[in-house]
Parts: sequence; structure tokens; C-alpha cells
Amino acid sequence: MINRVLIRLKVVQLLYSHLLSDSSFQIETPLENPTREQRFAYQLYVDTLALMVRVARSIKKRGGEMPLAETQFIENVSTSDSVRGALERGRMSGSPFSSIESSLTDSVRESAIYKRFVKDENEGERQRVWEEIFTSIILPSEGYNAVVGRMEGYTLHGFERMRAMMTRTFTNFYTSGGGTRTALVELRRSLLDARRLYIRLLSLPVALTWLRERQLDENRHKYLATPEDLNPNLRFVENRLVSALREDTVLQENVSSLGCNWIPQDEGIVARLLKAIVNSEVYRAYMENPSAPGLKEDAELWRDLFKQVIFRNEDFLESLEEKSVFWNDDFEIVGEFLLKTLKRFGENGKKRGEEGMTHVMPMYKDKEDELFGEDLFRKALMNRPYYQELINESVKGSNWDAQRLAFMDVVILYCALAEILNFPKIPLKVSIGEYVEIAKFYSTPRSKDFVYAQLMAITDRLRESGKLHK
Repeated sequence: MINRVLIRLKVVQLLYSHLLSDSSFQIETPLENPTREQRFAYQLYVDTLALMVRVARSIKKRGGEMPLAETQFIENVSTSDSVRGALERGRMSGSPFSSIESSLTDSVRESAIYKRFVKDENEGERQRVWEEIFTSIILPSEGYNAVVGRMEGYTLHGFERMRAMMTRTFTNFYTSGGGTRTALVELRRSLLDARRLYIRLLSLPVALTWLRERQLDENRHKYLATPEDLNPNLRFVENRLVSALREDTVLQENVSSLGCNWIPQDEGIVARLLKAIVNSEVYRAYMENPSAPGLKEDAELWRDLFKQVIFRNEDFLESLEEKSVFWNDDFEIVGEFLLKTLKRFGENGKKRGEEGMTHVMPMYKDKEDELFGEDLFRKALMNRPYYQELINESVKGSNWDAQRLAFMDVVILYCALAEILNFPKIPLKVSIGEYVEIAKFYSTPRSKDFVYAQLMAITDRLRESGKLHK
């Protein structure tokens, strides 16, 4: 399920953050000559960090111990000049979040996140508590969003800029303190999160159907039930694809082990999504079709619902983003895996299940794929000086200025060269094509042309010198 396309993306993201942090964590710095929106986003970012520091200092255990304030993340953030300035302004004239600080502190103190943090002895996991607090408590807080919405210069795009800065801050923090080992832990975690997204999406039809069954049952018992309430169309709830998903033991084991249950934790999200589905043209056409559907047609219904309704539902997509900082980048690739899995269920039925097998994709195709990401990251990091020499030599005398190259482009080239020179089984054409696609997705408009030109020039020289035999 986690293929090399996704692994390459993760390695590029991680190496970029790792090299930027350069083993010393710092928060984001303000832009020179920012626009009004950029200025708002940065001020909100700093004020939110300051809010987190105040919340941390407000939660005490018996004896005066402040466990959240003693985390490395809060200690590091507190030393930032920008955050210290925000804290001092808050002390003198009040923070923008003064009105909600007490209730937010109570929410954190009473949360399962904090209680788990206090009990957890794994320092690596304990340091992640602030990302969880930010994404699961602060961001969804009605009070927080109300205050932000009233701030001068507020725009939705500016708010999203702040979220992106927070994401980079957490990633930089994780990859700064422990060098390569910590970075690899982060890589494994982000890949596991991609797996969690896949299982979560694959189990969604079961949750939606369960909720629809409950609604129909409640309608039957209404005091003034209509004939339609008493004899509802059961085609949706009797969908054969959903039955196959329910009976797939591998899927259900993954749902349990990865904590991917929709009910009851996210019943509100599921209910809103179900309403959108029931009101959709896809649902109406399926329910009114006079022909009896088979498994293939039932699977196609869910493929169409995902493509035309679920993947376009902004409320649902935002709820996923709040659960993991990684899922926004993973969604397109994982969505393709999901659609392929549903198609396999529809085409093959229970044949494989009867043999003790499953249509659920394994996390990795084989051991080689499982090790690919860590090997690629190590090779790119370890041989970076050599790859930089190759890049400098390539751009010398060209239209590209080595001193003004986009850093993301350079990181993409590091990873591409690491793959080309250290993984002989991967065809050169495949490697070049994959990293050109990454450049199109992550960097500047001209990046794909730059990455392609440099990789072609460098590999030509390496082949001429006998250092490359692909």
C-alpha cells in the first residue's frame, strides 16, 4: 500500500526539514516586506505559541510541578525572542486570547491527551504532546476560532498560512534534537500515518452504513411513521461491498490496532457526510435503479461516492487534516490505493477471503520497499557533500545561479542522486521522472525544468566517467 512514490515524497519532506533545522531548533522567522496577510499569519503564529506556553505554565501537579512546561518543545519555544515579546505584551496589556485561556487550559488538563502524557514514560512520544494539543484541542476550539476571526487582518488564507507554519515548526522540532535517528523515527511515524489514513478511509463505508441502518430503524419506530418509514428501500444498507468489508478480518484487525474507529469518536463527522451522500445524485441513481445490483455494482457505488462526494466534502477533508499533519500531502496517493482496493473487492468477491487472504493492501509490498525510505534518507544525508559538488559543477557556466537555487530543488536533487547512484535495480528513467513530478508538486514553477535538466546533465557526465552504468 505504501509504494515508493509516497516514500520518495516523505524522504524529500524529511530531508528538507532536517537540513533546515541543522540540529538546532528555531521557530519560523518573519518575512521581509510581508503583505498584510503574511503579517497577520505570522503574528497569529507567534501569539498561538505564546498561548501554548501560558497554558503549559498554568497546569500544575501537586508540589508545583509543571509537566507540560518542562517539555523540550515549550522550553525551546519560550526562548524565542518573538514569543518572549508576545508573552511580555500579554503580561503588560493582555493577550489576544486572554478571554479563552482559562477554558482552554481546563480543556487541556481534562483531556485524554494530557492524562496519557503524564503516564507515558517514552520521552519521544511525550515530546509530541504539543502537536496533539494544537491539532486536537486548540484548532477545533470554538473560542479560539472566534477570537482569531475577530483579529485585525484576518483572512482564511492567512489562517491556513499560520497552520502551515505550525506544521513546519513541529516537524523541525522533531528532526532537530536527535539527528538522523530522530529523523528516521519521524519517517516511520509519517509512513504509519499514511497506513492509518488508508485503513480509516477503507472502513468508512461500514461506519456510514451502520449509521444509516440506525436512522432507518429509528424512523420505523416514529409515532407517526409513514409508509416509507415502515418499508424503507434497503438497497444502500444491504450493499454487498460493505458486507465484504465487515467480514474482512485483516481490515477489522487494522481498524482496532491503529485506532481507526469512526464510531463513536467521530459520529458527528460521519452523520454530516451521510447527509451529503443521501442528498447526492450518485445515491439517488443507485437507489432508483430497477436492476438488482451485484457485488461489482455495489463496489462501483462506493467508488463513485468517494470520487464525487466524499473526496469533495470540505467539512470531511478538514476533519482529516486536523487528525494528522501528514494527511494533507498523503491524501491523493492514499485515495488512489483506496479506489483500487474497492475495485478488487468488487471484481474478486470473497474468493481470496475464502482462502484466508484479503483484498486489503499490505503496508509494504516487500521487505525491500519497507527499508527503501530509511536507506534513501541515509544515503542522501551521508553523501550530500558529493552530491553538492555534482550540482555545483553542473550549474557552472549555465543560466542557473548556484547561489540562488531554491533549497527545495537542491534537496530534491540530493534524493534523486542518492537513488540513482545507490539503487541499481531502479531504472534511471523511473528515478528522473519521479523526482521531476515531486518538483512540480512541491517547488517553484520552473523547478521541474531545472531538476530535469540537472539530472540529465549530471547522469550523462557520470556515465561518461564510468561512475554510472544505468
